[in-house]
Amino acid sequence: MHHHASIAPPLPRATHSTRRVWLGLAGISLALLTPSLQAQTTAPAAGPALRAVASFSILGDLVRQVGGDRVAVDVLVGPGSDAHVFQPTPTQARQVSQAQVVFSNGLGFEGWMTRLLKTAGYQGQQVVVSQGIKPLAAAEHAHGHGHSHGHSHGAPDPHAWQSVTHAMAYVGNIAKGLCTADAAGCDRYKANAAAYTAQLRALDAEITTAWASIPAAQRKVITSHDAFGYYAKAYGVKFLAPQGLSTESEASAKGVAQLVRQIKKDNIKALFVESISDPRLIEQIGRETGVKPSGELYADSLSAPGGEAGTYLQMMRFNTGQLTKAVRGL
Repeated sequence: MHHHASIAPPLPRATHSTRRVWLGLAGISLALLTPSLQAQTTAPAAGPALRAVASFSILGDLVRQVGGDRVAVDVLVGPGSDAHVFQPTPTQARQVSQAQVVFSNGLGFEGWMTRLLKTAGYQGQQVVVSQGIKPLAAAEHAHGHGHSHGHSHGAPDPHAWQSVTHAMAYVGNIAKGLCTADAAGCDRYKANAAAYTAQLRALDAEITTAWASIPAAQRKVITSHDAFGYYAKAYGVKFLAPQGLSTESEASAKGVAQLVRQIKKDNIKALFVESISDPRLIEQIGRETGVKPSGELYADSLSAPGGEAGTYLQMMRFNTGQLTKAVRGL
């Protein structure tokens, strides 16, 4: 499916020139407007033309990439916070009421959004960025674990951004939403979206290449977070739930014994379980299997700005690096 790998590298250059063309055109069309209108549209002192709200940090980054300096973006669920259990504050309700456009993921990810929009008396434009994406069913992964985020079986898996191809679709929906909200900036949004999509296309090829040299049988990862279904499908990786471990509570010796059996049986080298906080149990897994749990993966949130996963591009590269290293047993 990823036959675009060979054409990825030259694309960014082409798009930079298109960006210049777009901006040039935008300049010409502004010059033709009446002077009073022109003053309004081009006055830089006015700051951003548009106020937008994005539901969570990953989506906030995508909206900023497309919006550029024309759009001020407030993010409701910041880096390191869990969007599934979010409680909006009055300040955030005010941010929503002042925005012209609100971006959400959809697919049941933000169960609190409808109530928040109502509380805020929001009348503006709503954009659901996953529109048009065929969702996977939520993994029946977490055997009654608290970390299945209460998605019922058969519910859609909302984590579509974990496939870069879907992130490109998000970007298209974001550009469309911004153009509807701010027609004067539309050329700029389209140019930004095209330039960023070229970067995403290169990223997608890069991730595919990173996995290409790893035999399919070896691409098995145990993770206690069931957010990687789209990544698994896009890049041919198998994510398994840690058997015997509940993410709700401390791991028990019995649960660890079951996990050790699973690792041996499937010859697994990659283990990402955030919930084992007892170092003796980690040592036991290491001793009996030769596998040490790796660090964390970013699933629903970016790191703090400037951190190892401060943007969507960095997050996908970081996760891919962590995963490929772990399955190679490094």
